[in-house]
Amino acid sequence: MEWSKLLNSSRLNEGDYQEQPHRPSYVRDLDRIIFSTPFRRLANKTQVHPLHDHDHVHHRLIHSVETGSVGRSLGMQVGHWLEQNAYIPSEGKHVVSGVVQSACLAHDIGNPPFGHSGEAAIGSWFQERFVRPTGLFTEMDKSLRGEFEEFEGNAQGFRIIANTEMYRGSGGMRLTKSVLGAFSKYPVSAHVKSSVDEKYCGVKKFGFFMSEAPTFSSVASELGLIEQSTKNGSWWRRHPLVFLVEAADDICYNILDIEDAFTAGDLGYETVHRALAPIAGSNTYLDGKNEEEQVAYLRAKGIGTAIDACVEAFVTNYQSIMGGTFNGSLIESSSKSQEFQKLKDIARMQIFKARRKTELEVSGRNVLHRILDGVYPVYEALGKANWDTEKLGSYNVQLVRALGLDLRGVSDAYSALHSLTDYVSGMTDRYTVRIARMVSGT
Repeated sequence: MEWSKLLNSSRLNEGDYQEQPHRPSYVRDLDRIIFSTPFRRLANKTQVHPLHDHDHVHHRLIHSVETGSVGRSLGMQVGHWLEQNAYIPSEGKHVVSGVVQSACLAHDIGNPPFGHSGEAAIGSWFQERFVRPTGLFTEMDKSLRGEFEEFEGNAQGFRIIANTEMYRGSGGMRLTKSVLGAFSKYPVSAHVKSSVDEKYCGVKKFGFFMSEAPTFSSVASELGLIEQSTKNGSWWRRHPLVFLVEAADDICYNILDIEDAFTAGDLGYETVHRALAPIAGSNTYLDGKNEEEQVAYLRAKGIGTAIDACVEAFVTNYQSIMGGTFNGSLIESSSKSQEFQKLKDIARMQIFKARRKTELEVSGRNVLHRILDGVYPVYEALGKANWDTEKLGSYNVQLVRALGLDLRGVSDAYSALHSLTDYVSGMTDRYTVRIARMVSGT
């Protein structure tokens, strides 16, 4: 892969765009993401702790902003190294940094309410209906069921930024193609993923729906991503900057989940200190600082040392990253891999299984299922009306108005079910609870 193509600054569906000297493309991308409605909604979406009352516990918006900050630092350091080795032009580090920061800001934009448990809840609702399909479910091509049965926030995110937000159906946010590439952690569709027999980090999940497949294919071609073929179609090797976006996310959620658990009272101070000190490279207890300040210090130091370790891992594995053969994460390949594994073990055993979190995840699943049960009949009725919204019955018209359902472009079972998931996945945690009460009459 070549940086002259990978840093493509042309915009999706905006061929006449001219970059302004005082406003680089990556700055415009940042602005479009920050001022978008889906980004704003992240302020009331779960990071780890659903519906938490503590103001200092992370939600998705703060996590995304912090990930963007770490991504900017990673991009600047890697970009500086690329400049020094003449892989990119002078001052190209600002472009690398801006592209990574933009992709980081958008990386969770497709996540549904209640975090990863929300993804599982949406998927399980569809799984149940595809077992004994009725209505619209009988009309779905079997090859497309995986998009719904394993609902994926990454693919929903690509759908938002490249299709449904701002310029709907005409490029979405119309971001630069370099940002779209750096955003795409899993450059494969669900249908193609099922036929990939290679264990590669970029096909662990799927990253776009078939509705956005032509868009992704075009972007990948212009970026010069390495294309791979299967009997079901093509997939691609990751854009090199994906690894920096992933590293920024890994650094933030691993370290800050531990700090949040301390703030929420799920982990004691000594446990947190023992976990963060090896990453921070400091076992010091600061004089005159309380426990919260000690933890904050270790968190800040830990992020800094993790950034340096990931930059070193990128440089060490540069040739395989550019050749599309690097098959792992920068954190796992860094000098801090063992320390981060310990953080993951603590999170898995003591944070993700905390009773309050588990209770709210069970509740969240039932809430989402009630909404899907209550809203789906609108789409079934629309199908029976030959997709003519003017022929919907009075109650369904009321429901569409009350919920603010966007039925534009719904013309078959596939687009109907995606419209349903667009609506439900876009909801915030508290709005989800309110709508569940309304549609279920409780």
